[in-house]
Amino acid sequence: MSDTDLLAERFEEQRPRLRSVAQRMLGSGAEADDAVQDTWLRLSRADADGIDNLPGWLTTTVGRVCLDRLGSSAARHERPADVAADESTTSGAGEVDPEREAMLAESVGRALDVVLRTLGPTERLVFVLHDMFAVSFDELAPVVDRSPAAVRQIASRARRRVQAGSPSPETDRARQRGVVQAFLAASREGRFDDLLTLLDPHVVLRSDATAVGMGGAGEARGSATVADFFSGKAQGAVPAFVDGAPGAVVVVDGRTRLVLSFVVTDRIIGIEVVADPDQIAGLDLVVG
Repeated sequence: MSDTDLLAERFEEQRPRLRSVAQRMLGSGAEADDAVQDTWLRLSRADADGIDNLPGWLTTTVGRVCLDRLGSSAARHERPADVAADESTTSGAGEVDPEREAMLAESVGRALDVVLRTLGPTERLVFVLHDMFAVSFDELAPVVDRSPAAVRQIASRARRRVQAGSPSPETDRARQRGVVQAFLAASREGRFDDLLTLLDPHVVLRSDATAVGMGGAGEARGSATVADFFSGKAQGAVPAFVDGAPGAVVVVDGRTRLVLSFVVTDRIIGIEVVADPDQIAGLDLVVG
C-alpha cells in the first residue's frame, strides 16, 4: 500500500466525525460534505509526516474550512428544516451506540438549533469544537487567530447564549453536574470501573504546564488511561461551575490552586486542568 493510499485510509476513518463537525457548523449536509472534501484536499497537499496528531489536525482544519465558508456570502443561508435529523449525532466510523445517540440528540439537538441561528461564525466554531468535540483552547487559538484566554472567553459567552436559549438549560446543567459529582466520588474512592463507565472511550485529558509541574498529565487519551490517572485522586476537589460549565476546584488555605473543567454529553468527553494562577484569576468560578 502506497503512502497516499495509507493516508486516504486514515482519513476515511475520521470522515464520519469530520462530517459531524461540519454538519453542526454549517447546518447543511451538502456543505458539510464539501467541507470534508476540502479538508482532504488540504491534507493531500500537506506534509503528512510532520503531523503528529492527525485526528486533531483534521478537526481543526475542517473547523477552519467551515469558518471560511461561514464568512462568505455563499454560506449565509437559513438552516434547513431537516438538519436536526440529518446525521447530527454521528460518533465514529462504523460505531453506533443507540443510547449515546439518543442522549446526544437530547442534549445537543436544542442547543444546535440555537447555535446555528444566533452565534457568530467564530463563536460557533469555538462552541462546536470545544464543547462538542473537546478540542482544547490552545489548539483553537491559532484557528481563530486569538489567544487561548480570549478563546476561553468566546466559549464562555457562546455557552451562556446557548444555555439562555435552550428550553431547559437547568435540566441539562443538573444532569451534567450529576455526572461530574459521580466522577469525583468515584475518583476519591478509587472505583476504577465506575470511572470507566462515566468516561467516554475517547475522552481527552489536558493539563497546563503548572498542573504538569504539580504531577498532572500534560495530555492523556482514552477512558482507561484517564481513569487510571484519576483513580484514588480528587481528594480535595469540590464541585463548581467553571465559566458556566460543570467542573471542580481544589482550594488550599482559602486559595484556589486547581480548576477542572469538564465537557459532558452523556459521558465525560473532555477534562481540562488549570493551575496557572493568572489563568485561574480570569475564570468565572461558582463553587458549591
